[in-house]
Amino acid sequence: MHVAALARLAIPEARVPELVAQLNGILAHMDVLRDVDTSGAAAAAPNAPPLPLRRDQGPSLPLATPRESFGPAMRDGFFTVPRLATHEDEGE
Repeated sequence: MHVAALARLAIPEARVPELVAQLNGILAHMDVLRDVDTSGAAAAAPNAPPLPLRRDQGPSLPLATPRESFGPAMRDGFFTVPRLATHEDEGE
């Protein structure tokens, strides 16, 4: 519940045991991964250039619903959405 309060999540008390079990499962999986022997694995090159993207093949498919019907406002190529009530006190 402390993490949920920090993240401002509204989690019903009834769901807490289920979520705790799921998070414990994730942490147990991380323990398994921590114990994997990676001594023979090559490290990824952090400054390597990205792989080239392949060209799209075939015709582009139109949207089933026009973008204007579900996302009428855009700015700089992104959909704009109303500001969350929890962020109203913060500046732009």
